[in-house]
Amino acid sequence: MQSEAFRLAPHDWVPNHPHLPVLLYRQALDEPGDGDPAAFEERFDGNGWPPQWRAGIYDFHHYHSTAHEVLGVARGTARLVLGGPGGREVKVGAGDVVLLPAGTGHRSVESSEGFLVVGAYPPGQKWDIRREAPSPEMLQRIAQLPFPPCDPVSGEHGPMLACWNLPR
Repeated sequence: MQSEAFRLAPHDWVPNHPHLPVLLYRQALDEPGDGDPAAFEERFDGNGWPPQWRAGIYDFHHYHSTAHEVLGVARGTARLVLGGPGGREVKVGAGDVVLLPAGTGHRSVESSEGFLVVGAYPPGQKWDIRREAPSPEMLQRIAQLPFPPCDPVSGEHGPMLACWNLPR
């Protein structure tokens, strides 16, 4: 598995996270499970990120002010824009994972037929859909939102711990 981390500055009305980078994991599962979303659900849940849904990714720019989000691509491919309008474009495919800190803008520009994602969040965090500039209170919440002590893909030894400056 290869991972890539990158920070996104505030852009247009999308705050992005002030400190934490986005993480992109390529071919995150040893055995992707032939498109079975249960493989991602088991991995995320076992690492303290309870899965909450199976679906695609919205085709409009949005961010979450109340939750960090991990997206496991179970089937298909997609072209995403991260960071808000005019942001960074990434291509994802089955087996890939995108870890989005709270405040990170995202949308699907294009996806293959049958594209399926598993979405998971830290315990107690309920995602919201934001499509407007954040209030000062939202910005403070985004910056201070807690996260589990484990990487959603690799547990206690994953890249999130180093990239998000967590103790090992």
